[in-house]
Amino acid sequence: MEQGRIFLAIALSFLIFLVWNLFFVQKKPPRQKPDVEATQKVKPEAAPQRHAKSSPAGALPSQASPPAPAAPVEAGRLLTVETPLYTLRLSEGKGTVKRFTLKHYRERVEKDSPPKTLITEKNPFGTVHIGFEQQSVAGFESAVFSSDAPQDTIRLGDTDKTITFTWRSPGGMVIEKQYTFSPKTYLINLTVTLRNAGEKAWKDDVALSLYRYMGKHKRGRFGFEGPSALINGDVQEVAIKKIKDKPLPVGAVKWWAVEDRYFITAAIPPENDQGEVMFFARPNGIVEARFILPSVALKPHAEKRLDYHLFFGPKSMKILKEVGYDLEETVNFGMFDFIAKPCVWLMNQIYRVIPNYGVAIIILTILSKVLLWPLGNKSYKSMSDMKKLQPLMKEIREKYKEDKKRQQQEIMNLYRTYKINPLGGCLPMVAQIPVFFALYRMLYEAIELRHAPFFGWINDLSAPDRLFRFGFSIPFMQPPYGIPVLTLVMGATMLLQQKMSPPPGDPGQAKMMMLMPIVFTVIFINFSSGLVLYWLVNNLLSIGQQYYVSKKSS
Repeated sequence: MEQGRIFLAIALSFLIFLVWNLFFVQKKPPRQKPDVEATQKVKPEAAPQRHAKSSPAGALPSQASPPAPAAPVEAGRLLTVETPLYTLRLSEGKGTVKRFTLKHYRERVEKDSPPKTLITEKNPFGTVHIGFEQQSVAGFESAVFSSDAPQDTIRLGDTDKTITFTWRSPGGMVIEKQYTFSPKTYLINLTVTLRNAGEKAWKDDVALSLYRYMGKHKRGRFGFEGPSALINGDVQEVAIKKIKDKPLPVGAVKWWAVEDRYFITAAIPPENDQGEVMFFARPNGIVEARFILPSVALKPHAEKRLDYHLFFGPKSMKILKEVGYDLEETVNFGMFDFIAKPCVWLMNQIYRVIPNYGVAIIILTILSKVLLWPLGNKSYKSMSDMKKLQPLMKEIREKYKEDKKRQQQEIMNLYRTYKINPLGGCLPMVAQIPVFFALYRMLYEAIELRHAPFFGWINDLSAPDRLFRFGFSIPFMQPPYGIPVLTLVMGATMLLQQKMSPPPGDPGQAKMMMLMPIVFTVIFINFSSGLVLYWLVNNLLSIGQQYYVSKKSS
């Protein structure tokens, strides 16, 4: 097989990887209009049924889960808790979190941008909801708790602060939610105490739900966004559109969460982590992730304490590892995660010495190129040898243009005569593909690059580079519209590199290979500038290496 066909296959594999989401993402179903019924009753397609074989001990068999809580008119006090890391708002209406804002992250790159808000008013339910699957607590749907906070605003200094919300049902069931906040961590302790102050025994499945507004699905995303959980040691990630089609396994739950590209809202269950996780796509872009404990039974005057932990914050490997509970597993760089995570660590070490992530990407690219230098040498030497044979191969094709079988035989004889492996230029490239893909995913999803400046007009390595801003749209370009300088330069380097490579014998293949730089350039105009910078630097180093090897072997 000719080298050109193999090289074409490798190039196409890159292209398929990059545009997979663009071609294989289904269209979003029409957005449901919000109405009273939508807040009171979950439609079958929005709320999957619990499967009998997946239900925990004591759970109701094959019963549809209760609907999402109605978004009631706000009752009771709203308490504001401010720490050095975040500000949140708690409601006495069910003791839920109504708003959560991170102080060290902004919504947009502009300096005057407001802080990043994880829980917004677009989610009317709030989050951190206690629920009872069999709805055994009368009046709980409209419960208004009372809190022990002496004032409406609490600012943390150097010590932890605890706020307790308490509610008693008409039947004597007492529910207590106790939040403990720390000034030094994003981790929040949540203790739920169930106390049966009545005269009858009580039993139900206790659930804790996280709600988060995820908005409209955007095409072309390559990282995961949606609900996830660590169950039986495996991370379960379910695309929002596939929630109704994928029941989750029951077993040891380490955490469950709702995550986007850079941030998560997650919860860690009590020590007895056997239970069931369920995901729901609620109306208006809201996702629910629910953990259901096996049945809790209380005799009269008995109580049960459930200790949860909450984490609302950035998907930073460093921060998540410090928190523990295997939350760093929410940072998933795909198939080559085992390569990408060490690259994140190395990039951060470089940044500690040179505090510019653009420079860190350049140095990281150089180091990866040095590591793969021997493979590159073999590849480019084989290409150089193949290029020397091009005149002889052309003569053979002309001489036997009517006899394709004889043509291939003579070309193979030519390879044997000059001791050249036609695959020698491609196999080393195949060995490098895992490193390329790992760096690609890492640079797309690493939170360190969010709003990280490089130089000049590139003030956000997680966003596409745009020099100037136009008031009109450009084909194939997502807003903002401008000149993608880095991408155009990258396309030029790909074209130059293509010209330096030996052309395929087939004219059709040759034309397709020359189109590849144009296709990649069009695709890359909407990629983050950090990714484009990596690809550009890698191309420049490859051109230099290829030129050096070809001169040395000439």
